[in-house]
Amino acid sequence: MDKQEYSILLVDDEPDILEFVGYNLKKEGYKVSTALNGMEAIELAKKTRPHLIILDVMMPGMDGMETCRELKKIPELSRTIITFLTARNEDYSQQAGFDAGGDDYIPKPIKPGLLISRVKALLRRYSWGEPGAELSRAGNIAIDRERYLILKDDQEISLPKKEFELLTLLVSKPNKVFSREEIFANIWGNKVVVGDRTIDVHVRKLREKLGIENIKTVKGVGYKFESI
Repeated sequence: MDKQEYSILLVDDEPDILEFVGYNLKKEGYKVSTALNGMEAIELAKKTRPHLIILDVMMPGMDGMETCRELKKIPELSRTIITFLTARNEDYSQQAGFDAGGDDYIPKPIKPGLLISRVKALLRRYSWGEPGAELSRAGNIAIDRERYLILKDDQEISLPKKEFELLTLLVSKPNKVFSREEIFANIWGNKVVVGDRTIDVHVRKLREKLGIENIKTVKGVGYKFESI
């Protein structure tokens, strides 16, 4: 899909932010619409069905978290990517954002070049879910879910089933911290009893085989795949 075919909805109660972000996205060729509050965003999203929604967290009335939860209830927006836009000094929990249904977050202020890079990465995730899409990409790594193969720099790497599933889970939402309980439930199932060190061993093997440092340990919580 070309840039011109992607539509992006910006939601922020600060007109200056809308103007700055919107200008840089339009300059890249994206179709951009804007909303000043949550209610307006929901109505506009229903009409335009954007591929990506960039949603401010701190807004009067309906804040970004509540808006995100409402957007996720709309069937027509089931594939829409939602990322939060948050100031660095805001009391904002990234985990709370993911729990609300968000796919990622973008800190503000942000330089135009980095903004565009993040948007491109987010829209790639949208394309992964398109009919016929076979690969999920994260940097120089691609996951071929049909053949159970990992491609790194176009070199095929075969992984055992559980390691493959663990990597696929972590890459599915870059920067989201998956708790150990979530990982056990998704990969082994709640009824399967495995040792406490099982996840640690699988993560260590993934790091060694792939030669990457993106899989980060969050002490006392779990793991995440950190996007660049």
